[in-house]
Amino acid sequence: MCPTLFWPMMLPLAISARKLKSLLCFLIYFDGRNIVSTVNLDCKLDLKAIALQARNAEYNPKRFAAVIMRIREPKTTALIFASGKMVCTGAKSEQQSKLAARKYARIIQKLGFPAKFKDFKIQNIVGSCDVKFPIRLEGLAYSHGAFSSYEPELFPGLIYRMKQPKIVLLIFVSGKIVLTGAKITYGGHKYKLPRDFVAL
Repeated sequence: MCPTLFWPMMLPLAISARKLKSLLCFLIYFDGRNIVSTVNLDCKLDLKAIALQARNAEYNPKRFAAVIMRIREPKTTALIFASGKMVCTGAKSEQQSKLAARKYARIIQKLGFPAKFKDFKIQNIVGSCDVKFPIRLEGLAYSHGAFSSYEPELFPGLIYRMKQPKIVLLIFVSGKIVLTGAKITYGGHKYKLPRDFVAL
């Protein structure tokens, strides 16, 4: 069951009990869209040899100091470094990310390297949603200046930095919201947005 997490200090700082009770909230559901994870293969790697022997792998040291490898299931991309460090991107869930990282590790093992699977860690989760109604960004920025950054002449969205959980939300007047910086997901997160900021 997906836990419900609340926007910190999302309600106005000075608010009466009556108004608090009258606030209607909308649940926003975020799907994990792109999981970034890392793992340590714990061995030195010959990137040129890997690129020559492995399928769906490319290596151009003049452009980037890692082998770029792709698999179709789950559809992901790995960045494999000579130090044995690996970054896996593109998975839709933590389970998919771990499965993909293990598949990349097995590929490296089959190429003759003593690769292990150490220190697997989710580094970032990017999610998005559309609440299907416009949001008053000026009001949100005014009421929550400590958490918000809104400079429409530089960027059209409001940047909202949550403290618990420690994530960043990019909120757009259209109702579209992008979540980034999360370290864990439970298949989806629920957040509450006060009706005060709905532009009706």
